Amino acid sequence: MYQCCIFDLDGTLVDSIKAINHTINLTLSKYSLGPIDEEHCKVFVGDGYKKLVERALIHCGDKELIHYEDGIITYMDYFKVHCMHEVKPYDGIKNLLSYLKENNIKIAVLSNKPHERTLDNIRGIFGNEYFDYVSGEKPNIKIKPDPEGAIIITKELNVSPEDCLYIGDTNTDMKTGISANMNTIGVTWGFRSREELESYNPKYVVDYPNEIIDIIEKSKQLKLNNSY
Repeated sequence: MYQCCIFDLDGTLVDSIKAINHTINLTLSKYSLGPIDEEHCKVFVGDGYKKLVERALIHCGDKELIHYEDGIITYMDYFKVHCMHEVKPYDGIKNLLSYLKENNIKIAVLSNKPHERTLDNIRGIFGNEYFDYVSGEKPNIKIKPDPEGAIIITKELNVSPEDCLYIGDTNTDMKTGISANMNTIGVTWGFRSREELESYNPKYVVDYPNEIIDIIEKSKQLKLNNSY
């Protein structure tokens, strides 16, 4: 039976694309660039805000990244104000989190979003009742897809990677979970397609949050059967 679920944030727990898209367009407008639409933004996210700024600038014509250094600062300044812009949980997520708490399964978040903004989203949408550990981008910890952050969570929560489900919506998440030797689940309600997720061979790809409950229930039943 699984003892812990580690979730990505954007595109997995919350639909935050409008906040990210709004912020990057405010940033681009400073340099008379953009805007970019949400579909392009979905492709640019997943590897941290610095990569988002880089990809958006190149896409909008700043091939030499003349505005990159200032763009990073500008993005972060705007994001402090707009990180909750039209952010909402995906349908079924709160029910899934309640199920996990009721079954004493530890719940964590690992995001490439700056740590303080990650906390803003979690507290603003979910309060303090669900999560045992929340981690965004922090100094001296490598961002995803490096598995370092995921492994730190297992140590903090005293669980083994093999007893964890790692759940995310991008190629970055698939690489992270698999590299951490966790049972990895790709979710199709986020920012990337089923085909892209399946190309990384996660253990599962699901279309709805309640399918994760089914996966856990089957693991419980398997453990029960093996105990006889």
